[in-house]
Amino acid sequence: MRTLKLFTTVFCAATIVACKTDKKEVKTETETVVVEKEVEETPKKYAEISIAQGGEWKDGSRGHKEYSDGKSFKNVSSLKVPDQHTDHSWYIRYEGPGWESNKVGYRLYLDWRNAIDIFGKKTDTMVLSQVGQDGFDSYHEPQSWGQDILKVKNGLGIGSIGRKVNNDVLHFNEVDSTFANVENLKNSSVVNVDYYGWKTGEEKIDLKSTLSIGENARYTKHTVQTSKAVTGIVTGIVNHDVNYFHKVSDNKKWAYMATYGVQTLVPDKLGMAIFYQVDTTTGDITKGKDDYLLEFKPTTSAVSFYFLGAWEQEKDGIKTEADFITYLDNMLVELNNTNTLK
Repeated sequence: MRTLKLFTTVFCAATIVACKTDKKEVKTETETVVVEKEVEETPKKYAEISIAQGGEWKDGSRGHKEYSDGKSFKNVSSLKVPDQHTDHSWYIRYEGPGWESNKVGYRLYLDWRNAIDIFGKKTDTMVLSQVGQDGFDSYHEPQSWGQDILKVKNGLGIGSIGRKVNNDVLHFNEVDSTFANVENLKNSSVVNVDYYGWKTGEEKIDLKSTLSIGENARYTKHTVQTSKAVTGIVTGIVNHDVNYFHKVSDNKKWAYMATYGVQTLVPDKLGMAIFYQVDTTTGDITKGKDDYLLEFKPTTSAVSFYFLGAWEQEKDGIKTEADFITYLDNMLVELNNTNTLK
């Protein structure tokens, strides 16, 4: 008896579908035939950055340049942010790079605000490729897939970076240049942003930010590294005057800060949290003008933390404060035991 292998392949676009091998034995009177083929597997993570094309930069009504008469958007793997780009320039689709899992989506305002916003998802399929295609800011209204849900105001949103100088949180108003790129890898989707010449107070530094998300995860891992050890580097959660929580792990190595309550554009309930290594911070969580703020110790080493959003309308989502806290506590135990989230 002999065994034959027959191979059937199908095309798979890396950023649209993933593939896996499916094997099936077919028995005949004289032989066993192993049929091996590639089958489509539903993707569970994705990152992109998309820019307008076919238009031109013109003077806008708000006193800055705007990208006018764009005909369509195209995805790019990397981008040097144009010097004239700012908020509401109509150049980058949903105003910056986006990344998502099958549970939640996020976007970074790739301008002076540098805040991170949340896309609440009612579906477990990938949606970012369609967001903002039917009107630049249509995602602020309810869609079949979900919508933009976080009211960022003048804050950091969730998990983005600022610098505290004289009790003010400075965003990225003065930057020489900004470069961004996205990667869709086997186990994660990643957004990398390099800021060169970020000026705050009397300091001018470079900062590298890496944001990654995996399958079946609400959390994003955020790794930041500065070219110079400066005081006042902070992350945070925008404050909407809902319930606030803080807890440290049993071994005192990890902790979380979190909020829960009605704090979306809908409006309805949303939980947000940041998990951080205690020894990378100054130990103080302060309440600023717009955010709950966590300050990092001055260092030029890379520092990583995790942030997440959990929306009540998410498919099979967390719908109560008690369940949200239980969810966070379980993650804290995992960090306590393994020093990482997987």
